[in-house]
Amino acid sequence: MMLLSPTWTAILYLAAAVCFILALKGLSSPKTARRGNLIGAAGALVAVITVFLSVRLENIPWIIAAIAVGSAIAAPVARRVQMTQMPQLVALFNGVGGGAAALVALLELGHATPDAGDTTGLYDLTSVLNPWVGLAIAFTLLVGAVSFAGSMVTFAKLQELMTTRPVVFPGLPVIMAAVLVAAIAASVVVIFTGAIWIAVVLIVLGVATGVLLVLPVGGADVPIVISLLNAFTGLAVAASGLVLGNVLLVVAGTLVGASGTILTRAMASAMGRSVAGILFGAFRGGSTAGSTVASDRPVRSSSAEDVAVLLGYAQRVIIVPGYGLAVAQGQHTIAELQAALEARGIEVIFAIHPVAGRMPGHMNVLLAEANIPYEALKEMSEVNREFKTADVALVVGANDVVNPAAKTTPGSPIYGMPILEVDAARQVVFLKRSMRPGFAGIENELLFEPQTTLLFGDAKDSLGKVLSAVKAL
Repeated sequence: MMLLSPTWTAILYLAAAVCFILALKGLSSPKTARRGNLIGAAGALVAVITVFLSVRLENIPWIIAAIAVGSAIAAPVARRVQMTQMPQLVALFNGVGGGAAALVALLELGHATPDAGDTTGLYDLTSVLNPWVGLAIAFTLLVGAVSFAGSMVTFAKLQELMTTRPVVFPGLPVIMAAVLVAAIAASVVVIFTGAIWIAVVLIVLGVATGVLLVLPVGGADVPIVISLLNAFTGLAVAASGLVLGNVLLVVAGTLVGASGTILTRAMASAMGRSVAGILFGAFRGGSTAGSTVASDRPVRSSSAEDVAVLLGYAQRVIIVPGYGLAVAQGQHTIAELQAALEARGIEVIFAIHPVAGRMPGHMNVLLAEANIPYEALKEMSEVNREFKTADVALVVGANDVVNPAAKTTPGSPIYGMPILEVDAARQVVFLKRSMRPGFAGIENELLFEPQTTLLFGDAKDSLGKVLSAVKAL
């Protein structure tokens, strides 16, 4: 029984679509991200309730049971996940979305009737009179499967269940091309015949394409590929909306696809690379490799007390947070250090690189957890000109985003990537766990410069010692 008229259904879908648009707008800034997330969740809730009240559903107990099981799994996982594991969670959620879209398309194809005169169903998918619907089905099957498989591989890489280095082998480009050609051929057959077994083959080919697409990607490029696959999932969901005749799915999927594409391009630009170079750079040695070999070159190291003296008698300090800070969960300690320095009349700001951490906004969210004012967070475009006025640049757990090789070493995996120009500061202090390189797998020449001092150890522990020493000055 349908409780909502078509008019009210359209109005509620429009309200949900507006919520999704406002959510994206809110997520564009750390100040409004929490509100944007809540607005998006409210829009999704409105959409689900509208479906229940406007569509004649069968097997409602099974649907409710599936929602309950999914919620029981997802809610605890989302609440317990560490900040450093957020990209993995995004990859999992994204992959599940792509896989769900592909399964929905397969089920709709299986439920289709070959009777072109039957107007009780949504579409006659097996009729050549509806090739555009067949195209939407094939697109959803292929792209949804690519997104699912590719996201699972990115999850495995970030979770270190497999190597983070690019995985390439002889003949890989030829195999990729052959699989893609086979997928296109299978798509054509699905469009004009609606054959279920060919659709299953298309899903398998999509899974193979997703795996082969992501295997050659390594190191710092993986989060960018997650964003790209998120765009793929959005497009698959939009296409499934065409299959189901659901306008809201088309709108929501298009929003995700468009925003994911914009984010991918922004992240690639922040790395100074093209999307094609990120996906296929390993074939010519251009992808970040993620080496873990530690350097044995001599550096100038120091104690927490010496670092405290540098900070305590400075006038201006710029702190550069990185993934190491997130791993150590040292955001609250660094907030205390900021407060202690400011109590001494020292100006303290934070320099945020667009791809510091493992995803855009990673450092903003991390520091917001510690109630560090948004005004103290400066983006790369505005803070770079201020390094030359800084007495001390304190780099906590960052490496590649401050590596001068991006400007000085053609052929380097990060050459051309915009960086935070900490080398312009009068003194540079690195808090590092070891001399292992960053995700790009290359040495940072700044570590060996005369103005650079290193303090080795866990970031949270080192910050705690520095904080105690500053308070004792």
